[in-house]
Amino acid sequence: MTRWLRYALATACSGLLACSQATDSPPVSASYSRVVSLAPNLTELVYAAGAGDALVGASAYSDYPPAARELPVIGDAFTVDQERLALLEPDALLVWQSGTPAHVVDELRRAGFTVEVLRTRSLNDVAVAMRRIGEMTGHRDEAETAAAKYVGGIEALRRQHAAAPTLRVFYQVSRRPLFTINGSHFVSELIELCGGHNVFAGLDELAPTISVEAVLEHDPEVMLASDEAGDETFAEWQRWPTIAANRFGNHFLIPADEIGRATPRVLAAGMRVCEALQQARGRRAVALGAID
Repeated sequence: MTRWLRYALATACSGLLACSQATDSPPVSASYSRVVSLAPNLTELVYAAGAGDALVGASAYSDYPPAARELPVIGDAFTVDQERLALLEPDALLVWQSGTPAHVVDELRRAGFTVEVLRTRSLNDVAVAMRRIGEMTGHRDEAETAAAKYVGGIEALRRQHAAAPTLRVFYQVSRRPLFTINGSHFVSELIELCGGHNVFAGLDELAPTISVEAVLEHDPEVMLASDEAGDETFAEWQRWPTIAANRFGNHFLIPADEIGRATPRVLAAGMRVCEALQQARGRRAVALGAID
C-alpha cells in the first residue's frame, strides 16, 4: 500500500460522527492570496483550479503537479507544525472533510487560523471543490473552466456506458489487510458509471476491511486494483479458480496516480475503468459461449 493510501485509509471517516466538527465552512466572503493545503488531494485541486500561485505551503505527500513538491511542508493530517505554519502567514488553511481529524481542525481554529473545509468524497465533490477554491482565491473563471471540463468528461463516460451489461466488480485497495471501498467512494461511482456493480457497495464504512470468504461469496466477475503492487496484486486469488473473475481472466490494474485521489485525474482513471469493463464483457461472453 502506498504511503498516500495508508494516509487516506487511516484518516477516512467511518461515519458522520467521526468528522462531526469538520463540517463545511460558511460561504466565502473574502479572497485569499496565501493558502496552505493540509491534504495532498486539496493541493492538487488548488492547482487544477488555476490557483497554484496562492499556495505557500502544503502537507506531506503533496506531489502533483511537480510544482507542489517545491512547497514548504507543514506536516500531515495528524501533526501540523504550527510554528512553521505561522511563519508562512497564511490567509486560510484548506482541510479535508473526510481526512483531517476534527481535533486538528479545532486546534488550528483556536490558534487563530482561518480554516476552510472541503469535501472530496464523491465525483461531484471534485467540481464543487474546484469552484469553491476559485471563489476563495480570486480564480473563479479558471476554476469554472476546469470544473466544467471535468464534469463534461464524467457525463460523457456515463452516457457512453449507460446501456452496458452489468458486471459484478470487486475493487481491491490492498491485499494485507484486505481493504475495499463502499458505494460512497468515488471509485465505486466510477465502477457504476462504467456499467459495473461494486459488490461491496452496501457496506457502512467508506474503506472497510473484508474477509476472503466475503469476496468468494460475492463471486465477482471482475477484479480491479491500482497498479502499485504490479503483477502480484491478484496472485493469491488464483487459489480459487472457480471465482468468475478467474474463469474469465478479468483482472485489471488502474494507474495508482490516476485513481488514488479525488481530483480531475479520476476522469482518466474512469476512462481506464470503462475500457477494462468493456474488455471484461467480451471475455465473459467468450468464456460463457465456450461453456455453452
